[in-house]
Amino acid sequence: MASYNIFLLVLVASGAFMILEAKGKLSLSPTHYSSTCPNVLSIVKKAVIEAINKETRIGASLLRLHFHDCFVNGCDASILLDDIPGSFVGEKTANPNNNSVRGFEVVDDIKAKLEKACPGVVSCADILALAALDSVVYLGGPSWEVSLGRKDSTTANITAANTFIPPPTSNLSGLVANFSAQGLSFKNMVALSGSHTIGLARCTTFRAHIYNDSNIDSSFAKSLQQICPKVGNNNTLAPLDRQTPTFFDNRYFKNLVKGKGLLHSDQELFNRAAADSLVEKYATNQEIFFEDFAKGMVRMSRIKPLTGSEGEIRKNCRKAN
Repeated sequence: MASYNIFLLVLVASGAFMILEAKGKLSLSPTHYSSTCPNVLSIVKKAVIEAINKETRIGASLLRLHFHDCFVNGCDASILLDDIPGSFVGEKTANPNNNSVRGFEVVDDIKAKLEKACPGVVSCADILALAALDSVVYLGGPSWEVSLGRKDSTTANITAANTFIPPPTSNLSGLVANFSAQGLSFKNMVALSGSHTIGLARCTTFRAHIYNDSNIDSSFAKSLQQICPKVGNNNTLAPLDRQTPTFFDNRYFKNLVKGKGLLHSDQELFNRAAADSLVEKYATNQEIFFEDFAKGMVRMSRIKPLTGSEGEIRKNCRKAN
């Protein structure tokens, strides 16, 4: 009887979640701009490719902007809002973002092109979602369907940014907690961490790992110590994936198996714990990794979107109307 009651409770809870989820899905659609801005996909894609061709690193930066946006009050482009001295504090100076997140000029360029083609129609939040997709695909990764129709926030939350964006010092339980808080599963967490197969990180983010941790390949640590001393060179960059830092593949997971994760939080995914089996699966099967990564991106991009009468369509992604 007790097990039956638990089953009913889970069923009711799941049903309630599905109803809430359905509401979000009904308000977002891949064809949201089909009549109001029919060329939105090609405009964003062209601009992203041009930006990556100028600087390959920008693909990882655009993907990261989408992550850091969605983890703070949902995918609402709050990360793009500039501080206004004396009256408004945005999220750009939060610890995980300060001197770290980038790509804002590319978003500005995309927004300007869209405002010229269809003024006041496409949100900055949707630009981030599309730019993340186009970046991953152009760099060799999987594709997924992006539903559109998000509105932009008029506020930001630096406290939430400092709380919910996983820092590079996170342990496995911390990562699980951060992702779970966004409604993302354990598998989502491991698969989405694979975004670190592209991009760079600053010395200050991996210094403690290469000097203090024991779960790191010793030769790998020593090579990094040559460019990242115990003091100084804070902004010196190293690739998150040393072999193919500008190509989206499963090399990140192969490196973890060898003890060559750049960040402490990376190597926590393969550290004789619950994530090991998934890491090994992704390391040996890129197709499965791509499939799970795409599913994770779809789910992440649906975190608490502003829709309908909520939010606004910013004219300038850096400030509210």
